Amino acid sequence: MDIDKIRNVLNIIFLVLAVAAVILYFTASFKVFMYTCAAAIFFKGVEFFIRFTNR
Repeated sequence: MDIDKIRNVLNIIFLVLAVAAVILYFTASFKVFMYTCAAAIFFKGVEFFIRFTNR
């Protein structure tokens, strides 16, 4: 699989989790919100690492 496609998929996952985190902030417990934020940050970190190690 192409590196750019992997980065795009990771960015889409990040964006979906970020939107879910905003929704969960108002609807769910704080713990669920924090886990969702942590997952979003993890995927963005992986994408960031791939972007700067392969260029």
